[in-house]
Amino acid sequence: MVDQRNIDVNVNGKSYSGAVETRFSLADFLRENLGLTGTHLGCEHGVCGACTVLVDGEAIRACLMLGVQANGKHITTIEGLADGNNLHPVQEAFWKNHGLQCGYCTPGFLTTLVAFLRENPDPNEEEIREAISGNICRCTGYQNIVAAAKAAAEVLRAK
Repeated sequence: MVDQRNIDVNVNGKSYSGAVETRFSLADFLRENLGLTGTHLGCEHGVCGACTVLVDGEAIRACLMLGVQANGKHITTIEGLADGNNLHPVQEAFWKNHGLQCGYCTPGFLTTLVAFLRENPDPNEEEIREAISGNICRCTGYQNIVAAAKAAAEVLRAK
């Protein structure tokens, strides 16, 4: 018999109540139970950052948190960053500054930077590089990601 617990969560502005297997990570829960496959699993050890989501506004590695630990929390995944057809400023900055290539790591970078720029609206390059140091990209040299973060910060400060 599979051990399950009932949880109530808000994911991307929508409420969800239901059972989740106690062994499921938050990433597994999002992908398997809710069909939100934008949260990518890379290393499954919290090292690569591909699975980063926002839990109550804080960037969290979804592979390291159990789904049952999300009970009562507000979660934002990559699918919830845009406002309808309007990209989040960080998403738009990645697009305009060529901050992605294959895109596998991109959801984790975006959610990491959304949380970071909320806390530090006017970062310098060193601060940006430190903020993204827990996210691994094998395709870029990170320069365009840093440029995108700077551009997004400028747009967000103007709002």
